[in-house]
Amino acid sequence: MSEFKFACPVCGQHITADSTSSGSQLECPTCFQKIVVPQAPASPDGKLILSAAQVAKPRPNGLDNGPGPASPPLARKSISIGAGLLVLVVAAGAALFFFRQRIFHPKSQPPQNAGASTTSNKKNAPPKIVYPVPTNINWTLDLTNAVFPDMLAAGSIHGSGFVCEKAVLQGGNLTLRQGPGWPPELGVGIQLFAHQGEELSKKSIEVTPDKTPPLPRVVLRWKNDLKPAEQRFIDGYALKLAFGEAANGRIPGKIYICLPDDTKSFVAGAFEAEIRKPPPPKPKQPKPPKPKAG
Repeated sequence: MSEFKFACPVCGQHITADSTSSGSQLECPTCFQKIVVPQAPASPDGKLILSAAQVAKPRPNGLDNGPGPASPPLARKSISIGAGLLVLVVAAGAALFFFRQRIFHPKSQPPQNAGASTTSNKKNAPPKIVYPVPTNINWTLDLTNAVFPDMLAAGSIHGSGFVCEKAVLQGGNLTLRQGPGWPPELGVGIQLFAHQGEELSKKSIEVTPDKTPPLPRVVLRWKNDLKPAEQRFIDGYALKLAFGEAANGRIPGKIYICLPDDTKSFVAGAFEAEIRKPPPPKPKQPKPPKPKAG
């Protein structure tokens, strides 16, 4: 067995191998590329250095003398590095183009269609109607000359103009309210002594400030900074209320009510209330058994 030297075709590293390993594959200890061991030279001169072939590539022909073979592989290595850098630059440019919106537009900036969506929501939301306080109705606690105005029930609640947009009679609870939901924007509720709305058909009620409880309870409702608020009255107010004949789940009526609050709230005019069934009574809690005497 005799040893000979050959050069790596990729990096030019000199490698010593045994003549019996000719034609086999090994890994370069420097660049870790797989190469084919060349045929051992016929001359035993150790100064002759062969050039191996890279796996899957043809082996270069001829012999090289001395360290000269290192130059061509180094040139190839420089070309490979340059090509790798070019690929990185192209990849970085593509990534910059793809993520340009995220890089150059801060997250705090809303997307272009956000304004359109907000505008659309505002258009869909029903506008809040502000009614004026009627001037043809007088606030008074003296019902002697009070008459029902020939108009839809309106007035002033907590200093704001009110128009009855919905009326409901549930059991004996009459509610006149303004606004689409509950609690209402403005409203007045009267808790009458009745179990079913139909019991009030063709009935009239009159309450003067000098009467004492038990009287129908009155509740004023409004909103302060979108928060619901209310004020209750058990006496001291003036009320005239007349119901028509109930039919088809509805009952007409007329109201004139003035309340002794600081803003002198009042509502007067005609309405037609929807009759609803009263809520079911709450179940009574059983009383705990009395302890037996010992």
